[in-house]
Amino acid sequence: MTSLFDRHHLGPLTLPNRIVMAPMTRARGTADGLATPSMATYFAQRATAGLLISDGIAPNAVGTSNPNTAGLRTDAEAASWRQVTDAVHINGGRIFAQLMHGGRVSHESISGLRPVAPSAVAVATDVFTPTGPLPAPVPRALQTAEVAEQAGSYAEAARRAVGAGFDGVELHGANGYLISQFLSTNANLRTDRYGGSVANRIRFAVEAVAATVDAVGGDRVGIRLSPGAGLWDVTEPDHAEVYAALLTELNRLGLAYVHLEATTDEATMLDLRKRWDGTMIVNPSSWLTRGAAPFGARPTDLASADRWLGLGADLVSFGRAYLANPDLVERLRRRLPLAEADPATYYAGGDAGFLDLPAHHHVA
Repeated sequence: MTSLFDRHHLGPLTLPNRIVMAPMTRARGTADGLATPSMATYFAQRATAGLLISDGIAPNAVGTSNPNTAGLRTDAEAASWRQVTDAVHINGGRIFAQLMHGGRVSHESISGLRPVAPSAVAVATDVFTPTGPLPAPVPRALQTAEVAEQAGSYAEAARRAVGAGFDGVELHGANGYLISQFLSTNANLRTDRYGGSVANRIRFAVEAVAATVDAVGGDRVGIRLSPGAGLWDVTEPDHAEVYAALLTELNRLGLAYVHLEATTDEATMLDLRKRWDGTMIVNPSSWLTRGAAPFGARPTDLASADRWLGLGADLVSFGRAYLANPDLVERLRRRLPLAEADPATYYAGGDAGFLDLPAHHHVA
């Protein structure tokens, strides 16, 4: 029986355990998009994870979704991440950069640019801006000839990421951001080769991944997906078919991994596992639980992690559990209680609730 504490080979990397720190936006970058020394400390504190995945990082200006987040849009921004990757590596860790193009989940006040998306359909909710939540603007629909440029933005950011010392990149294809918008039926109303049929709606995701593989090599590239999650107002009524087709195409590209949020039924998850020959990370996604909806147990629950390993996951990612437990691997190994993070500090800026979390010290 595979254990969370067994090693796993991920491309050229040997992970000392199967625990992954999921990507989480903490909004601790500078206003002009640079990573900070506090961010280096934050990730270094968590370097015992088998793999760390960074905050969502904008690959280009128009794809910027959140204020006060460090980017990979320019060489200067990439250089600022070197302090983070160095700190992780000095502490024995491995880290991938999550490339997150927000598409329509953005606002002109963040980047100075009108957001772009598959179609001119606004998110039916507020988005985060430098002055607080504001109604989402209607995005500009990308012309067919422009789509390749946005797909290529992931590849350009990946080159910068690897140059800045990241061990690889994860394309954010989940949770209603740009790739997810192309996969949906309500954010994507296109009638060209990127819309309509399942084969057309998965095309952008495949092209973005293929460009990134060409740029940095498949063993440095992963993708995160959330089948049927419905976040940021995207709907995927045919998600079982969409993600089956997508994984079948991606399976040919030799990726490091696919990172699935357990946002659909178990049968669909198991079907996707069968279609994927490589490493699969599963995130139990308890934060999506609505009432008694079966979206998986708490990811802080060892039994839940073990269950997913038993169902075929190679690695299990933990999100909120990592916020207040930088030593999560040790706490899980020793079955110690987990601290709870204060939601008021998630995106508050500053070091409170970010760095001032004591690890559980013990005598070996």
